[in-house]
Amino acid sequence: MLNLLIESTLETLYMVGASTICSLMMGFPLGVLLCVTSKGGLMPKVMLNQVIGRIVNVFRSFPFIILMILVFPLSRLIVQTSIGTTATIVPLSVAAAPFVARIIESALREIDPQMIQAARVMGSTNWQIIRKVMVPEAMPAVVAGITLTIINIIGYSAMAGAIGGGGLGDLAIRYGYQRFRPELMAGAVIVIVVMVEAIQFTGNSVANRMLKKR
Repeated sequence: MLNLLIESTLETLYMVGASTICSLMMGFPLGVLLCVTSKGGLMPKVMLNQVIGRIVNVFRSFPFIILMILVFPLSRLIVQTSIGTTATIVPLSVAAAPFVARIIESALREIDPQMIQAARVMGSTNWQIIRKVMVPEAMPAVVAGITLTIINIIGYSAMAGAIGGGGLGDLAIRYGYQRFRPELMAGAVIVIVVMVEAIQFTGNSVANRMLKKR
């Protein structure tokens, strides 16, 4: 039982870590673009903003299980398989990226417009304002948002176990439920709860530390 729990926990950590990185790589630029192209943003482009916003909303509206099935061909294309922990990273990233985009957009919108105006008066370019003013000022909110993203990905990864995704979800369903071993299911749930609590505590601590340094 202990060996199964350790192996499944490592698989979940691998999926969550890789998916978080990939979703940030996709979602962060989208979030910045949504913010700066909005009405009243640095570079207002209403049509572009609406198109990106619609795409993000469509992907956010898909239930994860359905999205995972739809993304199977993409998983096969990238990792040559649609089953297992590595294959699950693709749908996890696709599912989390729109969530990240909205979190980044929301965090950047909270910045005091006077700070941006002051940077403009000093002759900063749009790129300099984004990189040196907006992103640094939004970091506490961004960290809090990333923490929520990681917790969501943990939940998604558990659901992925229902269709061969591996990790703690797979352990709970395949060994705990289907083989009538409730102790394994309980162990998987406990590990997931501990992971969520640890990530939430770490994220809150980092965000609070950033706020104090302002």
